[in-house]
Amino acid sequence: MGVHGVKAVFFDLDNTLVDTAAAGRRAIEEVINALQSKHHYSEGEARVICDKVQAKLLKECHDPSKMCITDLRISHWEEAIQETIGGEVNRNLAAECYFLWKTTRLQHLTLAEDTRGMLTELRKGFRLLLLTNGDKQTQREKIEACACQPYFDAIVVGGEQKEEKPAPSIFHYCCDLLGVQPTECVMVGDSLDTDIQGGLNAGLKATVWLNKAMTTPVDISPVPHYIISSVLDLPAVLQKIGHKINAKLGADHMASNN
Repeated sequence: MGVHGVKAVFFDLDNTLVDTAAAGRRAIEEVINALQSKHHYSEGEARVICDKVQAKLLKECHDPSKMCITDLRISHWEEAIQETIGGEVNRNLAAECYFLWKTTRLQHLTLAEDTRGMLTELRKGFRLLLLTNGDKQTQREKIEACACQPYFDAIVVGGEQKEEKPAPSIFHYCCDLLGVQPTECVMVGDSLDTDIQGGLNAGLKATVWLNKAMTTPVDISPVPHYIISSVLDLPAVLQKIGHKINAKLGADHMASNN
């Protein structure tokens, strides 16, 4: 299913193709259970520790030249445990929590069967590229875990590049990889700040915002070209883009004849 004028589709990974948030919730519950059953923390204490870690992950600033992501994230758990319980720093418990969280999250990162089917079909008409921000090690582990490599012509991880989304440079690098122009590409992702803003910054043909909640803010910014509630709605959007391009070509042709 090709679309006239569109040659490539770029996909975000986390919470676009795979439900990283749900996998993360499962992982947190595993840690809470372990802290209670194995280490005799109360449920309240265990939840406070995990809440603190999640807050630290959201604010995380990682410089791979100074510290590996494993050490940084173990230190998140270490700090959260000490802030909650006090006493001596417990590096061993922190490491145990981190590896349990990480392993469980990766186990629950799956590329759904219907998503695999959609990607297989799309690839018959488009070049597909996975474009994900984040630490090189973390993102490569996720890509491996959900076994999505066979569905893409190329995979680009922000942590391996000079700049991440929404910088235009990483989008233009993706275009060069596939041998296409920005105006021949569509970006699909769940983040307005990185995926949509980045696609707009780079001058792509269209941006498609995956908004699972479908409760759209009144003053949505930046403004995506299209909004979908499921990634499976994408083929219909690509057809719409094709119809628009064809209609414009028809109008331009008539104008030139006149």
